[in-house]
Amino acid sequence: MADDEHTRAARLLDAQGKAERLFAEIEERGLVAPGEGEREVSDRVRDLANELFGTTRHWHKRIVRSGPNTLLPYRENPPDRVIGADDIVFADFGPIFEEYEADFGRTFVLGDDPVKRRLADDLPKVFAAGKRFFESDPDITGKRLYTEVERLAAEAGWELGGWHAGHLVGEFPHEWIDGADVESYIAPGNDTPLRRTDKAGRRCHWILEIHLVDRGREFGGFYEELLTLG
Repeated sequence: MADDEHTRAARLLDAQGKAERLFAEIEERGLVAPGEGEREVSDRVRDLANELFGTTRHWHKRIVRSGPNTLLPYRENPPDRVIGADDIVFADFGPIFEEYEADFGRTFVLGDDPVKRRLADDLPKVFAAGKRFFESDPDITGKRLYTEVERLAAEAGWELGGWHAGHLVGEFPHEWIDGADVESYIAPGNDTPLRRTDKAGRRCHWILEIHLVDRGREFGGFYEELLTLG
């Protein structure tokens, strides 16, 4: 079992490493640009993942959101929007690499709006502080981590944009994640320890999602990656 767990961890980290490379290429190639539609950018990222890694499957819907669409949580499906010259955009992709899921999100700021820049800068800081909090408590529950992430967001001057701050991740098709099961999420209703085994007896690994929003200015940003590894 120890060898199996080591292999799973290595495969999840490898999948995330490929997702990081994908997002670095998105930025280097300037795929997120003014005048482009969100759906068009999403399709180009899909094609880039195929070009770089032969990836043709994603375990959740591909998300590119800009402007006021960045306020919306995952489950919403806003109309396609054209990216503006002074916009904020986030991308959230779940590519599958050799049957292992990645889940990776980053935010791009076009132009020099100082508040948008500050939000983008705060995203990795809140993530890092949330991860340190997780690491400091071996018995931490989903509820306790969500509460801390919510506090960190407020301390930085933002709100959280969704009802949860992360979820389980693993091998595709990730069948033990039930969208109606709060124990699969870092959420206020999850009083179970995050460090536990799943229904198949495997160690649970988690994604931490940071979705910060400014409802008054009508924009938000997003940052996610592995919580339990790396």
